[in-house]
Amino acid sequence: MSRYKRYCKALSLTDNTTLIEEYKKVHAKGAAWPEITQGMKDVGIVDMEIYLLDTQLFMIMDTVEDFDHDHAMSLLAEKPRQSEWEAYVSRFQETDATASAKNKWQLMERIYELEQEQEYGKEEGQLKNTSKVTTF
Repeated sequence: MSRYKRYCKALSLTDNTTLIEEYKKVHAKGAAWPEITQGMKDVGIVDMEIYLLDTQLFMIMDTVEDFDHDHAMSLLAEKPRQSEWEAYVSRFQETDATASAKNKWQLMERIYELEQEQEYGKEEGQLKNTSKVTTF
């Protein structure tokens, strides 16, 4: 049985259809800068998905089991080209160009889980077991 932590985050995009389409292209398969994806892996992020509804982004971030969110986000901010990336994508976002990923992406509070076993603060992440995944 493998365990990991899950964090969910939200961020708003600028309400501009052209910019939103450009933002989607920046995040298309193979488009993100390799230093950015490597930096995320280096700090313990094992998977990430970003979803879009109108101008609202929703991120699902899965990490190693012993992931410390605040510490990892501080380490990530120091990775090669990370501040350059954050400035680059800020033109699409309702945020400041100098803001770090930690300041842009807001942790969300989980209010429901199908088979909730324990309460977690949003900064702690939700500890998950891959054994919950079943075949129907």
